[in-house]
Amino acid sequence: MGATRLVIIGGGPAGNTAATVAASLGAEVTIVERDVIGGAAHLWDCIPSKALIATGGELAELTRAPTMGLKAQGTLDIEALRRRVQDIEAHLHDQLCTLLGSQGVRLVMGTARFKDPHTIVADTEHGLEELDADYVLIATGSRPRVPAFAPVDGERVLTTRQAYPPPEIPDHAIVIGSGVTGVEFTHMFASLGSQVTLLVSRQQVLPIKDAEVAAVLEEAFLARGVALLKGARATAITRAADAVTVTCEDGRVVNGSHAVLAVGSLPNSEGLGLEEAGVDVDEDGYVQVNHNCLANVAHIYAAGDVSGRLPLSSVAAMQGRKIAEHLMGLHNRPHRHLDYDKAASAIFTEPEIADVGLAEAEAFASGRKIRVTKVPFSANAKALIKGDPRGFVKIISDPARGVVLGGSIVGGNAAELIGILAVAVANGLTVTDIIDALLVHPTLSESLAEAAS
Repeated sequence: MGATRLVIIGGGPAGNTAATVAASLGAEVTIVERDVIGGAAHLWDCIPSKALIATGGELAELTRAPTMGLKAQGTLDIEALRRRVQDIEAHLHDQLCTLLGSQGVRLVMGTARFKDPHTIVADTEHGLEELDADYVLIATGSRPRVPAFAPVDGERVLTTRQAYPPPEIPDHAIVIGSGVTGVEFTHMFASLGSQVTLLVSRQQVLPIKDAEVAAVLEEAFLARGVALLKGARATAITRAADAVTVTCEDGRVVNGSHAVLAVGSLPNSEGLGLEEAGVDVDEDGYVQVNHNCLANVAHIYAAGDVSGRLPLSSVAAMQGRKIAEHLMGLHNRPHRHLDYDKAASAIFTEPEIADVGLAEAEAFASGRKIRVTKVPFSANAKALIKGDPRGFVKIISDPARGVVLGGSIVGGNAAELIGILAVAVANGLTVTDIIDALLVHPTLSESLAEAAS
């Protein structure tokens, strides 16, 4: 009997992680990718946005230089920034291709669709190629959602994917959508020198996040001159030669130089021949999967954005790992299933925001008894040394056993610090375990031990 044949449609975090793990376990793996190895959402959205945010962060640091005893100034070079983003993308793409090649994974550039449940047809520049598969992983990602009222042109009215970097730094960017992507864009454009108006359809930014966390971010935005229009739901966008006008449901009108849509995404599940494979999707087009990421067809998996679970690169990669282990038979023994409720996430604004596990509002809504402890970074020596004492650490724990159930961090390096709480939540550690760790002084992480006390 030959090696297990796995065909993966899509080379993003889910697809390439599944490929490397499955290949290391002896599978014969083929990836069919139509755009870029590494994933369009990852390399065209996540990585360039964080690169632009990092540049904006350096500019923000320069504005605080006088408080550090320095005289410094910076000037943005948009072409150099564009080259930097392209170089990072190219490097990551090349590194992934090299890694996959070294493990014997075959890369096929083209589009793919099911001919039948065990046959994939790849349409490449060299023609059609049929690929026989024992197992198939659908990891085709997502694309920005474009409302019917938005005349996207890639010049003045942009989707998120057209703004890394934008054709030009906007004089006045109107960001539509105040979720994770919307606030990151608001931070990015404000850091790069744009005037920004953020349309907030509800009464706080990040409506599904902790209200105290959202309040710190709103305060930071207002201090930087960002205009927040709350209860503002966009219903129309019109464009003039060098300007755009956004009209809201309640009649308010905003004029700016550019409009940026950050209103969610749609799964890339069309054109895959899912009907021929018998794979079910929900009304929004997401492939329905179980706890092993299996679709309704026993040998077909789905992971990443197209699976409708948490749209995070880290989650997609872990799904890919679990899928490879499952199809290669490693889950015949007891193992830990992927627990989406314990996934850490971060928002790369300034200050950064990160959280993991149970949220305070969720606990109170369900009537669950919890212990909530909070420590401000203004009491942390390293935060004062760095000149940025904004934000806090909040830990949610079980009042009887002390088990860490969740937490939120808003402040410098929150995305890095949340890892400590993520390990605690994933492994059932207690607040005492955090307190007893001998953390370095002076560091921001000391606030975690203080919040655990």
